[in-house]
Amino acid sequence: MISAAEVGEAFCAACRDEIEAPKPGNVHIFGGGHGMTVEDFLASAKAAAVPLSTPRARVGARILGAVEATLATVRMNTNLGILLLCGPLAAAAESGGTDLKAALARVLNGLDRSDTKQVFRAISLANPGGLGEVARFDVRGPADVRLCEAMAEAAERDALAFQYVSNFHDVFVTGLQALAEARQRGLKPPWPTVAVYLTFFAAFPDTHIWRKFGLAAAVEIQHEASEMLSIFHTRRVDCLADLLAFDRRLKSRDRNPGTSADLTVATLFADRLRGILLRDRNDA
Repeated sequence: MISAAEVGEAFCAACRDEIEAPKPGNVHIFGGGHGMTVEDFLASAKAAAVPLSTPRARVGARILGAVEATLATVRMNTNLGILLLCGPLAAAAESGGTDLKAALARVLNGLDRSDTKQVFRAISLANPGGLGEVARFDVRGPADVRLCEAMAEAAERDALAFQYVSNFHDVFVTGLQALAEARQRGLKPPWPTVAVYLTFFAAFPDTHIWRKFGLAAAVEIQHEASEMLSIFHTRRVDCLADLLAFDRRLKSRDRNPGTSADLTVATLFADRLRGILLRDRNDA
């Protein structure tokens, strides 16, 4: 059975792999941005790993504990979206068995109002950019519904919420497929991570940009990302200058595709967890 230490190590490794990839518009080792640095993200991952991997903890407790640990360490919200995705994955890996996706479905189905209360508290504490008010199930209001019901209300406008009602479809289909294809093409780190990130960025309007600047702005940037993905597929590892030029253009306009980055970390985390579970099955 997978241990808490293995879950925590897989989470930190996924965060590190993501930050080491040149991801246009987001923070990476070639440049910070949006008031955040590489060191902020690495420190956040280390701080969040322990509460996120607490044995037998509910998903809501994992997420709230990780947000509190992050804020105590770096005094800013660096990873709320990452934690919203990785909390259920961590619980699923711990629950036993070798099929991570099936275990995740059971975890999501078991989320209750206590999880909603803690996740609402975590979101309120992190206070992410673009967080507005909604008529139903506002995070500042009472948590009187199951968490997946609250997520369903936001799923059309928030790709992270959509994962909760689709059994993480984008992670297990879009993300892991892009990762596998990059490896099949012989790409070495950090380029498979870049492939995953650009695939998400080009697949749909980034909902972090959508929240802050509106749908039209998110669609415009999505089209630019599609062009960058085509360049990447053509030139692969020779396109670093193009990636960094795109990065500068996005940051000069304060466009941060944070949702694409969050989904990338979740994909890398799921991939590592599946590898550990498969190893344990083969060793049994």
